[in-house]
Amino acid sequence: MSEVRIAAEPRTEFGKGAARRTRRAGKVPAVLYGHGTDPQHISLPGHELMLALKTPNVLLRVEGLEDASALALPKDVQRDPIKGFLEHVDLLLVKRGEKVSVSIPVIVTGDVVPGGRLVQTEVELAVEAEATHIPESVSLDIEGLEIDSQVLARDLKLPSGTTLAADEELLIVQIVDASVSAGAGAAEEGEAEEAAAEGGESAE
Repeated sequence: MSEVRIAAEPRTEFGKGAARRTRRAGKVPAVLYGHGTDPQHISLPGHELMLALKTPNVLLRVEGLEDASALALPKDVQRDPIKGFLEHVDLLLVKRGEKVSVSIPVIVTGDVVPGGRLVQTEVELAVEAEATHIPESVSLDIEGLEIDSQVLARDLKLPSGTTLAADEELLIVQIVDASVSAGAGAAEEGEAEEAAAEGGESAE
């Protein structure tokens, strides 16, 4: 896992007005914390940060701090709910060799058996990994899985150096009978239409 270098500037103004001014300048307010140190209020370049955050659990080399530089992981990313721009980021200090708990995407590969339908109940998996060797994802090949098959968290093959932090019995995917699930969907739709019709009659 490679590091992404990003330049930080200290923040001395706080509050909503100060945050808006920071964002208008193309920067994102952030807080760097962890390892028993006092939180450091900083601002980061918005475009570079947005690109870095496209990688899950990206390892940031934050430069320009009082202590020269530090490694950090994004722990809480706040975005504008409508426009999607970055509003604020919390960064957790980490050290080489240190184990951290993160969630990584579950990437499903392979084709579903004829007559079956894939139901993926979990798209991310909680794991523990060394801070500088966090895997980008865990792969799950469903090729050959029969109808009614289930894959639990304990069944996944994790990358080397990564251990499971989630419940071993957590259901990740299952293969269901497509005809049965389609029939159930049609039945539910029919019940909904009947309920709507009855509601209309009672209103009259």
